[in-house]
Amino acid sequence: MNGYSSDEMMTIAAARALEDRTVCFVGIGLPSTAANLARRMHAPDAVLIYESGCIGSKPTRLPASIGDGVLSDGADAVVSVPEIFAYWLQAGRIDVGFLGAAQLDRFANINTTVIGDYEHPTVRLPGAGGAPEIAANCGEVIITLRHSRRAFVEKLDFVTSVGHGHGAGHREALGLRGRGPSIVITDLGELRPDPVTKELTLVSVHPGVTVDQVREATGWTLKVATDVATSAAPTERELQQLRTLEAA
Repeated sequence: MNGYSSDEMMTIAAARALEDRTVCFVGIGLPSTAANLARRMHAPDAVLIYESGCIGSKPTRLPASIGDGVLSDGADAVVSVPEIFAYWLQAGRIDVGFLGAAQLDRFANINTTVIGDYEHPTVRLPGAGGAPEIAANCGEVIITLRHSRRAFVEKLDFVTSVGHGHGAGHREALGLRGRGPSIVITDLGELRPDPVTKELTLVSVHPGVTVDQVREATGWTLKVATDVATSAAPTERELQQLRTLEAA
């Protein structure tokens, strides 16, 4: 089981970023796959929260949506949507938000609303959901998406969720509670915000990927760390658990 896809590498790398005993607000799609893989692998006591009101979800298969009944089966509690947002999220009780994106800019701001002009878009995306509140209020945010010039853009077509705004100090000026995105994990590598400027910086590449490949797939002049690491390749156990999860 040595062979693996770039999507599998991305999902496993994202799962590794979620620590045990973490309270995590999970988005549907890639974030949900990674979070549930983490719970099966190294973070069995991570508390997965979905915006439909499920706390401590332990799905036996990947949910199709936030309304999928598999999220409530075996959950620690199921509460109302207003309670999830007012009591848990907006009150600062959630450690990590796990989000996806359609577009991302150099300060990790997210677009999941439209591609093109808002009034006459070429593509209308799923929309905000709870992502703006998650990005604003969680202790930190993990973002995962596939790396391409269509996704990593100089300027978003629409700002759905604020990452680090225009750079250092912008979140604080807006009064946002959380620290914002701490890592962006793609099918090519991992980026982290510069500690001073908050601009995304390439810190590691996945096995077989070069820095130039990541630069070419980015819609702005990418900042690169002095020493770029290489991600550990997926283990057989990680691949087996991921494939079992996706096949369920």
